[in-house]
Amino acid sequence: MAKSAPLPGTSDIFPAEVGAWRFLEDTARSVFGRFNYGELRTPIFEATEVFQRGLGDETEVVQKEMYTFEDRGGRSVTLRPEGTAGAMRALLNTDVLNGVEQRVFYIGPMFRGERPAAGRRRQFHQVGVENVGRIAPELDAETIAMLLDFLEALGITGATLKLNTRGVASDRPAAAAALKEYFTKHVDSLCEDCRKRLQGNVWRILDCKVDSCRDIIADVPDYAGMFSESSREYFQEVCKRLDWLGIKYEIDPFLVRGLDYYVHTVFEITHPGLGAQNAIAGGGRYELHLPGESKPVVGVGFAAGMERLLMVREALNLPPDGNLQQPKCVFIAALGEAAEEFKFKLASQLRRQGVTVATELAGKSLKAQMRSANRVNAACAVIAGDEELQKGVAVLRDLAGGEQKEVALSCLNEEISKLL
Repeated sequence: MAKSAPLPGTSDIFPAEVGAWRFLEDTARSVFGRFNYGELRTPIFEATEVFQRGLGDETEVVQKEMYTFEDRGGRSVTLRPEGTAGAMRALLNTDVLNGVEQRVFYIGPMFRGERPAAGRRRQFHQVGVENVGRIAPELDAETIAMLLDFLEALGITGATLKLNTRGVASDRPAAAAALKEYFTKHVDSLCEDCRKRLQGNVWRILDCKVDSCRDIIADVPDYAGMFSESSREYFQEVCKRLDWLGIKYEIDPFLVRGLDYYVHTVFEITHPGLGAQNAIAGGGRYELHLPGESKPVVGVGFAAGMERLLMVREALNLPPDGNLQQPKCVFIAALGEAAEEFKFKLASQLRRQGVTVATELAGKSLKAQMRSANRVNAACAVIAGDEELQKGVAVLRDLAGGEQKEVALSCLNEEISKLL
């Protein structure tokens, strides 16, 4: 590892790249705001039990991927591997357990000890939403529609929506028994991880990406047909509302998502621009159990990987920052002691008026200062020397067109505004 490189699985985001990230964030705030969602910000670490209980001890995230350590008070704490559990812990301070709906979204870094790969990092970033407190197929369909609106606003086309149902807890024993019986017949052909899943959590096998296991998974029995009538009807109601909106989807019986808290609807968005690891967003309805609470928190939501969204936009040759208008910069060049004072005062005044201003250190030649102006891509330059100031003027140069003129100091702000 180079001395100046960040740790494996992490990355620096430089100013030239930040515009693309801000475009994602601003688009999320705009789209989710139209659905009456407010932004929630939670700590990046929580008590470890929040994730152990919330996500399930059998999940690979909890077993293999969490960054867990002991703090100074001897408590076990974990960097958040996903956003839902922490958001639910925070929302327990509201009336969500009494069925009062809360609509929130979050944007921020998550941490998993995975092997770094394209679009998969140890510190990665997600934008996610949670609709908490109520159970209704209308909310599931609306959440999916909002996710697709978000992708559309980002300019992402060609994505595929996959749906499935997980039923509810009471549906699963019979279905799990049928799956276990089926996979037991093929145990010798399963990968080592799936053999362990067969004894621990058979549903995880459906999510395996190993080719030999995928061949076996393709012929699993229709476990969803064993779910209760009410569970099947719930899923049908979700699909009906998506049909009303003209939203195309594929029902994928092998889609179970990677966390144990899901019930009823689960969904995933894939895109060919990512190659083999093609998921860019996913979520579903959940019942999440948290420490100290006898009642589960119910909700529906999704999360989208921001690195992956950026990769898809790049694959589609979309402008990184969505063609957002960047603020134009004014460069102030000063020659002489009086001009230095003028530069500091003018820069302060313009910045208070909302203008982006760049300057160079004292003692630089005019030629060096103008090189700096070009480097920051300034739109215009104010050039002031002691002699010009004695005459009550400054030179204003249009750096795009090359024209320049002397401007009375009393008219300088007005003339700068015209160029911007």
